[in-house]
Amino acid sequence: MEFKSMAVFCGSKPGNDVLFIQHAKELGTLLAQHKITLVYGGGGVGLMGAIANAVLQNSGRVIGVIPEILLEWEQEHKSITELKVVSDMHVRKKTIYELSDAAIILPGGNGTLDELFELITWNTLKINEKKIFILNSNGFYNHLIAHMNNMLQQGFLYEDWQKRITVVETPAAIF
Repeated sequence: MEFKSMAVFCGSKPGNDVLFIQHAKELGTLLAQHKITLVYGGGGVGLMGAIANAVLQNSGRVIGVIPEILLEWEQEHKSITELKVVSDMHVRKKTIYELSDAAIILPGGNGTLDELFELITWNTLKINEKKIFILNSNGFYNHLIAHMNNMLQQGFLYEDWQKRITVVETPAAIF
């Protein structure tokens, strides 16, 4: 499948492993090289800022979607192609989903996990059918993957989660 735009969900902080920033920059470069628009949360800091800057530095297109409440907190990116300011987090996620053909999950915190699980839930309920990639930088998501396998083995999932999610170890593996 060919993607025109991809949502990227990731931390507004850089994390403690330098590989997280490196992977964000590599992914941004690859998105721009493949002429895929980055759709993300609109922040200018952390992994969010790193991926947006990499796309921009490689002449790519970046659409940010940020709720009013986070304009100051996430320090909205002032140089992206387009910034959409929305009323709240729910509208933000819905807008990002609508503007993208697939989603990539990078390391992040509670917000990133919220976005991942809402997207998985919407896929399961057939609200959308977007492909989901988890970039498991340096094993960041190993515990989560083990937990999703446990949910499957314990009979709490309607299907094998791996039918909808592809786990990769490097940004290049997505392409």
